[in-house]
Amino acid sequence: MDWQVFFTTFSMIFIAEMGDKTQFAALAASANSKATGSILLAVVLALSTAGILGVIAGKYIGVFIGPQAIKWISGSIFIGVGIWVLISK
Repeated sequence: MDWQVFFTTFSMIFIAEMGDKTQFAALAASANSKATGSILLAVVLALSTAGILGVIAGKYIGVFIGPQAIKWISGSIFIGVGIWVLISK
């Protein structure tokens, strides 16, 4: 295992998710329920599944598209979703 890659990836994802709407959704769900164990399990499974899909997609897409193109595409999607969220309300 490449520990430098592990800790770099962990740090990036951890910092990116702090204060994210996913974290606030988990907070709201646990504030309104006594089933915090069920909520924790659901959050862990949902985020793990999303991460697994991202890693698998990245591995296969990376064969056809270079890293710079992936950065531009993912950045454009991120900005596009942000604009859509802003104008949809």
